[in-house]
Amino acid sequence: MARSCSRLLAAILRLAVCGGALVAVAGPFARAAEVPQAVRTMIRDAGNADTDEARLAILERLAARSDLDPALKADACRLRDEVKRWVTTPYLPYFGSKAHPEKGYPFGIAADSPLYPMTRFYLARMLVWRTLESGNIKAYPDVRRLWLSRAVREFQAVREAFPENRIARMYLGEPIPWTKDLPGAEGAPAWARFQREGLERLADVITWWIDQRMQPDGQFGGGWGDDCEMWRWWVPVLLAFEDPAIVAAQARFSEALMSQPHMADGYTSRLTDVEHTAEDSTDAILPMMHLAPEAPVWQKRTRRLVDLMETLWTGENERGHLQYKSTYFTATKVDTRPERACDTPWHVRAVQPALLLWQRTGDARIGRLVCRWLDTWVDATARAEYGKPAGVIPAAIHWPEGRVGGLGTNWWDPRNHGEPTLYEWPIAQTALCDTFLLAWHMTGRERYLGPLKSMATLRRKYLAGEFKGKTEPGSAGWCARRFGFIAPTLAKYRRLSGDDAFDDLLRRDYAAGLSAGGAGDPLAIAKRLERTAKALRVNWPGYTSEVRWTDRVLNFPVLFGPMYLFEDGLKGFERPRPDDLYSAATGDPGALGYLPLNAVRWLTPPRDIAALVTASGPDRLTAELYQFASSPRSMEAELYLLAPGRYTVEVRASVLQTQVGKGAADGMDRIAGPTGLEVTGPRTRIALQVPSRRRTVLCVRRSN
Repeated sequence: MARSCSRLLAAILRLAVCGGALVAVAGPFARAAEVPQAVRTMIRDAGNADTDEARLAILERLAARSDLDPALKADACRLRDEVKRWVTTPYLPYFGSKAHPEKGYPFGIAADSPLYPMTRFYLARMLVWRTLESGNIKAYPDVRRLWLSRAVREFQAVREAFPENRIARMYLGEPIPWTKDLPGAEGAPAWARFQREGLERLADVITWWIDQRMQPDGQFGGGWGDDCEMWRWWVPVLLAFEDPAIVAAQARFSEALMSQPHMADGYTSRLTDVEHTAEDSTDAILPMMHLAPEAPVWQKRTRRLVDLMETLWTGENERGHLQYKSTYFTATKVDTRPERACDTPWHVRAVQPALLLWQRTGDARIGRLVCRWLDTWVDATARAEYGKPAGVIPAAIHWPEGRVGGLGTNWWDPRNHGEPTLYEWPIAQTALCDTFLLAWHMTGRERYLGPLKSMATLRRKYLAGEFKGKTEPGSAGWCARRFGFIAPTLAKYRRLSGDDAFDDLLRRDYAAGLSAGGAGDPLAIAKRLERTAKALRVNWPGYTSEVRWTDRVLNFPVLFGPMYLFEDGLKGFERPRPDDLYSAATGDPGALGYLPLNAVRWLTPPRDIAALVTASGPDRLTAELYQFASSPRSMEAELYLLAPGRYTVEVRASVLQTQVGKGAADGMDRIAGPTGLEVTGPRTRIALQVPSRRRTVLCVRRSN
């Protein structure tokens, strides 16, 4: 008899939700006959609500009802408070480590409550965003699947209970279209249409974060350490163009962060690893060194990092080379415990703003210090040691002996941090490669090209099949298989030198394609820009209101890759690539990062316009522009790479249909210039007018 009763109770529980309607609910207060129809309707509407704000409003009315069973009323109050916290919290990932795929989250609402399905909705989202944030979860496919398969089960249960819940369905692969009117695109080049769309949509996302999430103290809700990273994906809008509201928000945030008590000494007082400690200072100072490089306050803050590197963080090792003493340091102390006493490629981030100051001004003190440190890495790269092949940049250099590796058993895994993959080779290698190239560019010393050349040689051997069957971890073949990361640096080298020595590798490994000193194949560029436009055409909530960790704002589409939400992944989802927008508009063949080669900044808002730098160098700039508005646009441009001297400026535009046969033979009509221009250094400005809906070409060339 007892067994029969248990089976009956289980059957009732299974029938608790069917097709979105509460048809039977177990428990003393939750039987369907005891839940008024009006209450069931409110629960249904809350579960189906499009936004958390709308859901909260319904739950507040539900909790205020006087006709609820006491237990249901208690549940309604608990859920109301939890949803209110989700909506109003100043710290978006407040749930942190409390959400777990096996333990759930302490909502305090039993599984037999009519409100329980709504708790599953919030648990699923917690699990998803915690997975996207944590390196120790997402880096391991089996762990990642544990977390996300539970999230999928929760979302599926929510979809059954509340079939009109668009957000749950979005996570399950049903995209929500983001409709946006973009007039004037007829007749525009493909690259211009896609870039304009990507810029507009990205600017909309940034503006939403500023308007909806920026708090009175300047934070965005993820904590200073995560909020500071947001500017990295703002770059196409923030630094390739000029939006006054977005520039003001960045300036406000950077000043607010540097004014925090933990930043009083110019670098954080919170001891952890350099990849994290460097973020607060670098990600506050570096954007301002691009936006306001001559401001004394930002130059002073930049030079403070140089002081710390010179006097506290580094020392002369037993080989007589300058190196960082530890992976863990603050503005006042260095943790030299043996397991942490590693110099790594990530350390370049600690003085990243100083690299920009050196590049733009030639500051001799910065150059001497950075080059002494890089000499250490050139030497370690050349050595075959601790199992590392000669010619490969190591994952770490141990202090004080200066040998390759950390205390781990493998040279490529120094074991100097609790999140091992964060410092495993080849993490951060591109940053160090760009810094080597910067040193070569500033000093002319060929030694700084040595690591690039040795790795390029190994890469060619791998592509030629010389390492077949010899790719055990740590071996030369294993490294060479992963050497695609040097391609962006080689592309920058090509742009700086004109040397075609690495074109074979660029054709193989550099996805954007490359032409001599130019932007590359317009069709390939258009295809890349289309991917970002496509990514931003759907799932607006995934980039805005759903985000709980602010250093993962553009990561939502990652969830649909293999071994994330679904084992085989779902096709048709793209991830936005802000670097593609930035590169096309500025001519920089790689990321802004550690050696920015942005030839130009267009001092105009990133709306109804597209720009493509087709050639850049110390003696020229050529760019195409397309203006989608119905009237001409007057604007300025700021030029960064031209060497001092005399130049001529000319603007040409495609001949209008009504003028065919009357214009130039090449279909282009000169609309301004040639006029003279004197370049005395970086940040030279020119004024131009871009006509409406005509392909426009700007040419700046050195005079003979």
